[in-house]
Amino acid sequence: MDAHSRGRADEIDPADQWVLNPQTGNYELRLDRSAGQSQAQTPPRTRRSSPAAPASTPAPEAPVPGQRRRRAPEPPAGGQVPPQSRRKRKQGAGRKKKVLLWTGGTMAFVLVGGAAGAYAIYNKLNNNLDVVDVVGKNTNAGFSKGEAFNILVIGTDKRTGEGNAGYGDKDSPGHADTTILFHVSKDRTNATALSIPRDMKTDIPECQTRAADGSIKTIPAETDVRFNVSLGQGGRDPGCVMRTVQELTGVEVDHFMMADFNAVKEMTTAVGGVKVCVEKAVNDPKSHLKLPAGESVVKGEQALAFVRTRHSFGNESDLDRIKVQQQFLSSMIRQMKSDDTLTDPGKLYDLANAATSALTVDSGIGSLTKLQDLARELSSIDTKNIAFTTLPVIDNPAEKVRATVVPDPVKAPQLFAMIQSDTSLTEVKKKQQDAKNAQAALLKGTRSTAAEVRVDVYNGSGVTGAAQSTINWLQNEQGVNRSTNKSNAPEKAAKTTLTYAPNQADQARKLADMMGLPATALKPGTQDAGEREPMTLVLGADFKGAGMPITGPAKAPKDLEKVAADKQVCAK
Repeated sequence: MDAHSRGRADEIDPADQWVLNPQTGNYELRLDRSAGQSQAQTPPRTRRSSPAAPASTPAPEAPVPGQRRRRAPEPPAGGQVPPQSRRKRKQGAGRKKKVLLWTGGTMAFVLVGGAAGAYAIYNKLNNNLDVVDVVGKNTNAGFSKGEAFNILVIGTDKRTGEGNAGYGDKDSPGHADTTILFHVSKDRTNATALSIPRDMKTDIPECQTRAADGSIKTIPAETDVRFNVSLGQGGRDPGCVMRTVQELTGVEVDHFMMADFNAVKEMTTAVGGVKVCVEKAVNDPKSHLKLPAGESVVKGEQALAFVRTRHSFGNESDLDRIKVQQQFLSSMIRQMKSDDTLTDPGKLYDLANAATSALTVDSGIGSLTKLQDLARELSSIDTKNIAFTTLPVIDNPAEKVRATVVPDPVKAPQLFAMIQSDTSLTEVKKKQQDAKNAQAALLKGTRSTAAEVRVDVYNGSGVTGAAQSTINWLQNEQGVNRSTNKSNAPEKAAKTTLTYAPNQADQARKLADMMGLPATALKPGTQDAGEREPMTLVLGADFKGAGMPITGPAKAPKDLEKVAADKQVCAK
């Protein structure tokens, strides 16, 4: 609700209290009417964290939903917008501030773009977040430019909140009911959302959790169990799910976001509902979902019923439920990026309040400011280049009654390799391919002989003996006798890289051919090397073994089902 629909001045929403700053000519938000000109003249802050400021401290700049820095409000009746304010509006950013909402079954998160606002609102939203310190994981590294990153979106079926008695397991600490590995490409042009079936059999690695008193508990590994027990059971926290996914896929998981049933209900209500489509009328007595054939708008309990139902679509399996959730997510993303949401301060605030109240995150993204950083990284991705897919599986051959599945031994590794090598499942625009084409050009040109290749090999893969096994293979099977084991790299590397000088390009191309290095692994320098100076090869987490190609496939596995976030698909 905006200020125009309210009568009393003391009932005006803080998001609507704008004043003119005479120094800048811009309209700015002021919470405290008594603060006068001093608050309106407060310069923007550049600090990324919210200090415990006393009441007299001027309101800092903060990423508050519902306000957009570059768009001035309507002038008072009879007044005029200052010329500088008009110029600000022409920048075009006001209507396109990036807000991205996700909700996966029982999980949702919101990423809010920059806005100027009041400390009180920022502090409220910031304090809504629950933060988990993942033991043994450096989640505070942030987002490096030119590097891909991966976020694990977790929905738990733990019962919390009012009206949720009919969902989940009673008195259970919860399971990983819905899990999505969200991969963002290093050039920020595309993303892949990989759903992991909860009923898939896998191995859960040993993991450690931190108790409230700071003590660390080690939870033993389990083999051949359902994926969903990677959370909650035995005291496992989201960090245990991160480790399970990392071992399963070979993909480094950087951060996690987790929420429960309330996220779907509250956030869909905050945005006024999400459009869904079904091919035939639905009347499911178990989930209480009732929908006519065709398009409908769902929110609250009805939205939760839509993503929870297993008896309304397909063969009533969890795999078909995942498809419905992906369709719902796609529609949710379109709604979040629509002008209906982006230009409505009330919706943005309600959405951010609901999202942060529902969220549990790791310390690396455990503040509104850090979520704002994440939003910036995602802001350029077009919805048509966000692809949802499901980990390829087959029926569990060890079962007579097929109740679980296992990863497809052919298709699953291919899909994992595509994510590891940062290969998109969608087609991106030609201009967005320019950087990739330039990188690929590094592999074009002459090759030296194997005997001419000089290279120092460092082990950053985390695999014991990887450097020596690679040296043995290079020397004994490839004839690269001028190769040297330089032991462990200073730190673990996510990707294998080959650094070389311009006059070593022919050697680099030869080594890339032998090792199956992708063009993205080549890191050319700017100065020529000495006559006997070697190149530097650092083995990363994508190292699969000496002699095994590191590059991933260029295309997705055949018959892989996927849906782009810009498409409206009817559930059937």
